[in-house]
Amino acid sequence: MFRFLEAAISRSRTTLLLLFMILLSGMIARCSIPVEGDPDISVPFFVVTVVHEGISPEDAERLLVMPLEIELRQVEGIEEINAYASENAGTVMVEFDPDFDLDQALMDTREAVDRAKVEFPSTAEEPIIQEQSTSEFPIIQVNLVGDVPERMLYTLALDLRDLIEAQPDILSADLQGSREELLEAVIDPKELETYGLSSEQIINSIARNNRLIPAGSLDNGEGRFAVKVPSVIENYSDIYDIPVKSDGDTVIALSDVAEVRRTFKDRTQYSRVDGKNTIALNIVKRADSNVIQAIENAKKVTEAFRENLPAKVDIFYSQDQAPYAQSQVVELEGNILTALCLVMVIVVAAMGIRSGLIVGFGIPASFLFSLIFIYLLGYSFNFMVMFGMLLGLGMLIDGAIVVTEYADRKMIEGYNSRDAYLAAAKRMFWPVTASIATTLAAFLPLMFWPGVSGKFMRFLPVTVFTVLSGSLLYALVFGPAIGAIIGRAGNKDKKAQKKLDILEQGDPRELRSVTGLYARVLGFATRYGLVTMAVTLGILFTTFWAYGQYGSGLIYFSQAESKFASVSIRARGNLSVDETGIRNRGYRASECAHADVWTAQPQRRRRSHWQHVPRTLRSTPASQHGDRNSGRNTHALSQHLGHSGRGPSRRYGPAGR
Repeated sequence: MFRFLEAAISRSRTTLLLLFMILLSGMIARCSIPVEGDPDISVPFFVVTVVHEGISPEDAERLLVMPLEIELRQVEGIEEINAYASENAGTVMVEFDPDFDLDQALMDTREAVDRAKVEFPSTAEEPIIQEQSTSEFPIIQVNLVGDVPERMLYTLALDLRDLIEAQPDILSADLQGSREELLEAVIDPKELETYGLSSEQIINSIARNNRLIPAGSLDNGEGRFAVKVPSVIENYSDIYDIPVKSDGDTVIALSDVAEVRRTFKDRTQYSRVDGKNTIALNIVKRADSNVIQAIENAKKVTEAFRENLPAKVDIFYSQDQAPYAQSQVVELEGNILTALCLVMVIVVAAMGIRSGLIVGFGIPASFLFSLIFIYLLGYSFNFMVMFGMLLGLGMLIDGAIVVTEYADRKMIEGYNSRDAYLAAAKRMFWPVTASIATTLAAFLPLMFWPGVSGKFMRFLPVTVFTVLSGSLLYALVFGPAIGAIIGRAGNKDKKAQKKLDILEQGDPRELRSVTGLYARVLGFATRYGLVTMAVTLGILFTTFWAYGQYGSGLIYFSQAESKFASVSIRARGNLSVDETGIRNRGYRASECAHADVWTAQPQRRRRSHWQHVPRTLRSTPASQHGDRNSGRNTHALSQHLGHSGRGPSRRYGPAGR
C-alpha cells in the first residue's frame, strides 16, 4: 500500500492527470443526471381494474372482484389485497413485499389475472394492470378554455396531446374533463314498423359489418398473397350503407331507418378552472428524464401551438412542478456553496492560504467523484442526494486537514515538500482510514433499510458513502500529490519552533494558549477517570430522560407547508352530474388553499370487509375510472393531483359475505 502512495506522490503529473479525468467525468455526470424535486422510487403496488359498462356494485363484487381475489391469494410475496366494487368496474389493489422482485411480481399478477378472466362475464373489457410509481404524477397541467363548441375544443386538445407526446421526455398527456366521442344511431320506430325490422337486426348488422376477417392466402405457384375481408368501420359515412335487410334487388340500408350522427357520451364529470369549463392535459414525464427540461419542452410545444388557436380559445398552465423543483435544487445548491465558503474561510484562517487551498480543493473533488457513482447507479439529482452532500461536507475534509497539518510540521522541521507529504500520507494512512471507516459504518445500515421508506432514504447513505470515499482517496493520494508541488512550510520563526518542540517533546500543559488549556482539561479528565465516566453517563441518561418527559414526541415526517389541497364535498340524495356541477360553481380555485383545477364527479361505492389468514382482504376507497363511474349520495370536488379527480368514498352500512 505504501508503495502505491510513493508512486502516486513521486509521479505527480500522472496523479494530477487522473484527478483531472475524475473531475471531468464528474462534471459530465452532473450534466447528464436528471434533476428532480423528489426521488423516484419503485413502490410494490399494482392496481387491477376490470371495466364492465352498466354493472352494479353488487354484481361487480360477485363477478369481477371475487374471482380476482381467489386467484391473487395464491401469489407468493403478497402482503395485502384491497378490493372495492363500484358501478361499471371492479378494482383490486395488490401490495407486495417491498423487497420482492417487482418484475416477478408483475408477471405473477398477470398470470393470476389471466386465470381469473375465465370467470368474468363475456361482455367485460380486458383487465388493466397498472404498476404504481412516484413518477406517474403529472408534472404540469395544460388547460384549454374558450367559448367555442365542445367538439372544437376537444379536437384542439387531441392535436395538442399528439404534439406533446411526441417529445422524448414525455410519457403521456392524459385528457381530463373531456367526453369520449362516439357515433350515435337514432332509430325511427315508424320506419322499423314499415320495413318490418327489429332493433336486434340493426344491432347485429352493425356488429357483423365491423370486423376484420382473415381469409388465409392464395398460392398460384408464382407467389403467395394474403387475403382478408376488410369490414371495419373507420368513419361515420361507412355506417350509412350497411345493409340491414334485402328482398330480391331491394336493399334496406341503415340510413333508411336511422339517423347516424357524431356525438359524445353522456357527461359524468366536470373539470373547471376558476369557474370555467376546461379540457386539461395532465403531462407525465418518463422515469429517467429531467423534470425541468421536460416541462420546458412541453411549454415550448404548447406556445408554438398557441399561435394557431382561434381567437376565443386560450391556453394556460397549472400545477407546474418546475418552479418547485428548481427552487428546491437552487436552495440546496446555495446552501452547499455557502457552507463551502464558510469551511474555506475557517481552513484558510487556521492553516494559511497554501495549505487551505490544498484542503479546500478536496470538497469539489469529492463531490464530483460522488456524482460519477450516482450517475452509474441511475439515481436522479434530487433533494436527498443534495442533502447527503451537505451532510458530508463537514466530514470530508477531516482527513485532508490531518495529512496537510502533519506535512506542514515536517516541512518546518526541514523536510522538502515531497518527502513531507509522503511521510504524512504514510504516517496518517491508518488513522485517516479508520476515522472515515467508522463514519461510513454508521451510515452503512441505512443502505439496507427495508420497505418503501428504505428505498426513499437510501439515496442519503449512498451519497454520503461515495462522498467520504472520494475524500479518503483525495486525502491520501491527490492531496499529497498537489502538496508535493505547491506545498510550502508554514511559520518558521523561533516562537513557532519553540511551541512545536514543546508539543513534540515537552509538556503541552505549560502552553498559554487554547492548546495548553485543552491539555490541562484532558489531564484532569484522565486523572479522575471514574468521575469523568460517571459524569458522562449521567449527562447521557439525563438527556434521554428529559426528552422523554418534556420532548414533543416522535413523528415520521416533519410538518411542512402544503402546496396543494383537496376539498371533498358530500351531499345527500341522488344528485346528477349536472346538479353536482351547478352546486359547485360557487367554489373558485382562488378561495381553496391555492388549488388550481377542480374536478366534480359523482361517485358510488359499496364496501365489503373480509378477514383471512394470513393476510387481510378489505375494500378501500380508490380511484375513479375516467368517466365510467356514476351513482348516488356522494360527489367529490377534488383538485387533480395526477389521479383523475379522485375523491374519498362514503361507507353506507356493513356489507359482507
